[in-house]
Amino acid sequence: MKVLNLRCANGHGFEGWFGSEADFLDQNGGGLIECPLCANRVVSRMPSAPRLNLSGAREPTPLPQAGVVKQPPAAAEVVASASVTGSVNGQPAPDVQAAWMAGVRQLLARTENVGERFAEEARRIHYGEAKNRGIRGHASAEEREALLDEGIETVAIPVPQALDGPLQ
Repeated sequence: MKVLNLRCANGHGFEGWFGSEADFLDQNGGGLIECPLCANRVVSRMPSAPRLNLSGAREPTPLPQAGVVKQPPAAAEVVASASVTGSVNGQPAPDVQAAWMAGVRQLLARTENVGERFAEEARRIHYGEAKNRGIRGHASAEEREALLDEGIETVAIPVPQALDGPLQ
């Protein structure tokens, strides 16, 4: 089993597990691999270090360096940078990606998928014809505009199709 570090064209990093290098190349060439965050199918392989499981291995002790000691950025600086730009030092912030994924998973777990009937069901809930509950589904820009004209606010959140189903 090969565990590869992958990145989509939008810069989101994720892992992929493949039986061999040839499996990765076949699946990637056929457009079968997509980013779990944005569903982008333009995926490239990133360099990765081999994972070694050595029993009794210990973390190396850093050697003190002569001269100026450089302090890492404060946590608040990193969070502020990640929340504004979505990246830290030009790379996507893993904590931002993880937070987005956690939020999407909560949204999926706490709402009912009504599919293409979204506009109809939103109107039924708004006018008291159906039980008040959280719903999600698909609506065109025109349908969302019509709902807004009726005083029904909606939020469009792009969710990759791979997440809107059972996760393995």
